[in-house]
Amino acid sequence: MTSLFDPIRLGAVTARNRIVMAPLTRARATRDHVPVPMMIDYYRQRAGAGLIITEATGISPQALGWPYAPGIWNDEQVEAWKPITRAVHEAGGLIVCQLWHMGRVVHPSLPGRSQPLSSSATTMPGLARTYDGKQPYSVARPMTIDDIHLVLGEYRAATRNAQNAGFDGVQIHAANGYLIDQFLRDNANFRTDEYGGSIENRIRFLRNVVRAVADTIGPDRTGVRLSPNEERQGVNDSNPEPLFEEAARMLSHIGIAYLEVREPDYDGTNGKAERPPVAPRMRAAFRGSFILNSDYTQAKGQAALDAGLADAISFGRPFIANPDLPRRFSDGIPLASDDADTWYAGGEKGYIDYPAAP
Repeated sequence: MTSLFDPIRLGAVTARNRIVMAPLTRARATRDHVPVPMMIDYYRQRAGAGLIITEATGISPQALGWPYAPGIWNDEQVEAWKPITRAVHEAGGLIVCQLWHMGRVVHPSLPGRSQPLSSSATTMPGLARTYDGKQPYSVARPMTIDDIHLVLGEYRAATRNAQNAGFDGVQIHAANGYLIDQFLRDNANFRTDEYGGSIENRIRFLRNVVRAVADTIGPDRTGVRLSPNEERQGVNDSNPEPLFEEAARMLSHIGIAYLEVREPDYDGTNGKAERPPVAPRMRAAFRGSFILNSDYTQAKGQAALDAGLADAISFGRPFIANPDLPRRFSDGIPLASDDADTWYAGGEKGYIDYPAAP
């Protein structure tokens, strides 16, 4: 029987265990979105994970709308990532960069930003985090074909930068209501061209992004994250099962290394998700390594492996206060609790001051 502690081949690399560190936005970069030295310690402390997926990292200024989140579009950012990847490797770990375009979730008040881009002229609900406090979102501008080609070029450039920074690969963030998700799901995509309408058309942008990235770094160093079974940041779909099954089949055809699927719990009545998991249909359609995420404990993660539902499990919030999470799992050490007030607070508190177990 496969264990969480068994190694796993993820495309071009072999992870020493099946405990993946999920991407976690922590807002510790500079105002210019450059990683800072304490991020070296943060990622090195968590190098016991089989694979670290970095916090979401902007591919361009227009793509990034979260204050103090890191980017990977210029030389200064690349140089600042290098000691981080080196530290993880020296500790025996693997690390990939999650590539992020937020689409309509970008607020134009951030320095250098303009009207946000999306599949269609829609507006993100709620209030945006900005350097000047929370503000209402702005209506997005529907992307032209030229815009799409420009963004594909930004994905290619960010991928090359990730290679130069020493990452073991990249993950394309196609989940949680961000740009790619805004093309995938039908309550945000009202296009009438080849990028809208049918399932085949709505997955076209994802396919083109993945091909652009995979052609740059290799499909065996490319992963994708999707979130099919709930509304995320106002983005949802009326019939996600065939949509995400076809997306998984398309990704399998390209030959990416792994697919990570974020699906919160569903109990048929008042669960966190709106519908049962779509992941089983996606797993049947996808030939690569399949990673499940959201609300997993050690026991639940092992049960998913035992049932053949996944090849690995990614854990997010447990890694915040437990930098040595795999050892705590293996040795039966109780988990520490994190302080939600420090998730995005800046500084070392609640970031690199959680100790490993004795």
